[in-house]
Amino acid sequence: MRILKTVVFLVFAVVLGLPAANTSAVESQSATEAPAGFDDQTNGLVLQDQFEADKATFEAREAISDGLGPVYNAQSCAECHQNPVTGAISQVAEVRAGHFDGANFDEHPGGSLIHSRAINASLQERVLDGNEVRTLRTSLNTLGDGFVEAIGDETFMAIAKSQPGASRGRIEGEVIRVPVLEAGGTLRVGRFGWKNQHASLVSFSADAYLNEMGITSPFLPAENTANGASVAGYDSVLDPEDSGDDVETFARFMRATKAPPRDEALAATAEAHSGSQLFDRIGCAICHVRDITTAPAGTAINGGVITVASALGDKLIHPLSDFLLHNVGTGDGIVQNGGASTRNKLRTPPLWGVRTRNQLMHDGQSLSFNNAILRHAGEASLVINSYRRLSDAQKSQLLVFLRSL
Repeated sequence: MRILKTVVFLVFAVVLGLPAANTSAVESQSATEAPAGFDDQTNGLVLQDQFEADKATFEAREAISDGLGPVYNAQSCAECHQNPVTGAISQVAEVRAGHFDGANFDEHPGGSLIHSRAINASLQERVLDGNEVRTLRTSLNTLGDGFVEAIGDETFMAIAKSQPGASRGRIEGEVIRVPVLEAGGTLRVGRFGWKNQHASLVSFSADAYLNEMGITSPFLPAENTANGASVAGYDSVLDPEDSGDDVETFARFMRATKAPPRDEALAATAEAHSGSQLFDRIGCAICHVRDITTAPAGTAINGGVITVASALGDKLIHPLSDFLLHNVGTGDGIVQNGGASTRNKLRTPPLWGVRTRNQLMHDGQSLSFNNAILRHAGEASLVINSYRRLSDAQKSQLLVFLRSL
């Protein structure tokens, strides 16, 4: 097993007010930097011609004759993942809803996702009365997700174990195991989606194809409903509508993308450098982990369906996330694969590429970095109180650092 380089010193720094040390999560002597860039170039997993072909499929708009809908949110993957390049973030948000009786969460009829579009006006979904749990969720960046998929389960568990317990402020990320669809439901540590509802990019792609575009596949062959009512009378394309080829292509495209890069000019400034040190010192990096190394090339993942390719293995990435579930006071109240304990928890959003967003947090309701920080509570209370105690000049430095990411 690879050795975890924990953030224990950082924890003591937060509690005792000492300067923070390196906040790397996992390192390997053989690790090399993962390629980063907003340049529409392959990370080396596939040749550029293959990358371009896969990107075109990712960008392709579905039509009703392809099986679009009958209820859906978008016509292509790129509609929700395109800023500043295909596969990146966007400001597109979806609606989720359900009912909580004080003890149990029940999904909205037809599922917690409330589709914003339909191929027939009579199918338009809306939040029904009695479903008082309501939230927006912004689309997530997919650039660099091939590296995230290649992180070993033991790495996430070690990060969680390194985080402080109740005696030191309780910042304890929750690890959940979720089914890998292409491996017959074999469980793996979740890492994709706001609720860590998926562990593989094929599972993630199949979910998005069905739930965002209404396209069924062998992985998820049943159509959605419209607020619980059958849509069969409006669906003229036999299921599954995709043979699985498109799902696999989406996954291959994401696996071949580079990680989001930093704004190197801004990162080189004295303000950003000081802000980076403050980010560590007050404890932000406990959850927004700077450095993680992927599993070695050849490691079997996703239930043994694939092995980590050389382009993705032993790569050092800087996601600024632990990819764990935390309650920081902004939970959306929705339960998905994680069970009741995750109702008000969300995955720590990776901050790589965050400068390309102008609507922050899971719901997009924070319009500045300062507001997003101040919305944190719960497990993040000690850290945010430390932020509040910074001078105006120090806060400005920390915000410059965030704008460099």
